[in-house]
Amino acid sequence: MTQMIRCISPVDGRVYAERAALTPDAAAAAVARAKAAQGEWAALPLDDRRARVLAGIAALGDEREAIVEELAWQMGRPTRYGGEFGGINERATHMAGLAEAALAPVEVEDSARFVRRIERAALGVVLVIAPWNYPYLTALNTIVPALIAGNAVMLKHASQTLLVGERIAQALHKGGVPADVFQNIVLDHAGTEALIAARSFGFVNFTGSVAGGQAIERAAAGTFTGLGLELGGKDPGYVMADADLDWAVDVLMDGAMYNAGQCCCGIERIYVHHSLYDAFVEKSVAWVNGLHLGNPFDAATTLGPMAHVRFAQTVREQTAEALLAGARGLIDPARFPADDGGAYLAPQILVDVTHEMRVMREESFGPVVGIMKVADDEEALALMNDSPYGLTASLWTADPDRAMALGRRIETGTVFLNRADYVDPGVCWTGCKDTGRGGAMSALGYQAVTRPRSYHFRKVKS
Repeated sequence: MTQMIRCISPVDGRVYAERAALTPDAAAAAVARAKAAQGEWAALPLDDRRARVLAGIAALGDEREAIVEELAWQMGRPTRYGGEFGGINERATHMAGLAEAALAPVEVEDSARFVRRIERAALGVVLVIAPWNYPYLTALNTIVPALIAGNAVMLKHASQTLLVGERIAQALHKGGVPADVFQNIVLDHAGTEALIAARSFGFVNFTGSVAGGQAIERAAAGTFTGLGLELGGKDPGYVMADADLDWAVDVLMDGAMYNAGQCCCGIERIYVHHSLYDAFVEKSVAWVNGLHLGNPFDAATTLGPMAHVRFAQTVREQTAEALLAGARGLIDPARFPADDGGAYLAPQILVDVTHEMRVMREESFGPVVGIMKVADDEEALALMNDSPYGLTASLWTADPDRAMALGRRIETGTVFLNRADYVDPGVCWTGCKDTGRGGAMSALGYQAVTRPRSYHFRKVKS
């Protein structure tokens, strides 16, 4: 029986799109086509591959209006925010510009007797398993450098954003990337794991849950397939006594609430120096009370539904448990009448929270944030590191040296100063602990999708 993959729209609960998952034979045939096409693609000049990929990105931009509407239906982001195109263009252009230097050979010796050098070789076929929360950005983070480096790429997108892979494939093909070099595939979990276990890929990049990453690792066990895993997060912010209070409130609350809190590096817990705590909390409550929860197609909406009812239910459960354990919710749900007990969820700020509560330790991935008062840097550091995750941390102070010294002691992938919730293509996007392993963006992003190949030639004279 054919397995149907369905997208249930959070806007109205209907089936918005559905596609049939590939059968095992069809999936294997798709991999075979990718492998057969990859060599010819890799043989093209770098400038040619790069130009075709960028032409594909431009073609994607031409569909902006339709894509923004589709995203609202698929995962609930308000149309007023215009999709992800600013980030798409920034990251694609930056990564394309890095390609020549990042892929350049290392010349050890080129003499009358020897040629010794190290080149970067494509891995073959790269599988990208992309999430729904930023479905274009997260996918293209790996797709762009992988294609430019000479790999074939297969994209398996989340069921919640089922149409995104089709859009990307259409655009890249229009730009000149051959159909077999970039393929959008629809698979269920079992089909995905079977392909990985069969050594179908040279590299697998997965963005999603810790449990999902563990399943990918189990499937790849013994295959020696390279893995890039960006998994859960519980990113902290720390506001020091000399912070710009208004700026900290504005950025940290936006980092906690934007996209209904469904951001990989969204702010989920905040520690504030005791001297600023009361003012920070008061201003944060006012900021959140200014949000408008509603239909994502309404121009006034600044907070749309969560992508699925079950995601909202997780946040409700964590919040309810915290309140029963002594936390206080400072946002009156009555201010947000669109909260329907389903995918539409009122935002919440919690105080009197502790690390005994799930809401301060487990990933929430929704519009809720806990705020705690701290005495000094040492207490804040201990709390920031008291987490199984490590993606980003956000520090707020006028003293960059103090931030650098503290940042080096935080168990995280990226340390921000006076900003949050941003992926900079110029620096490596990476994590530690249960957040996963590997890295994307920057020149290091090209290393993830290539391997070193060494040449040691001794010249023989006649």
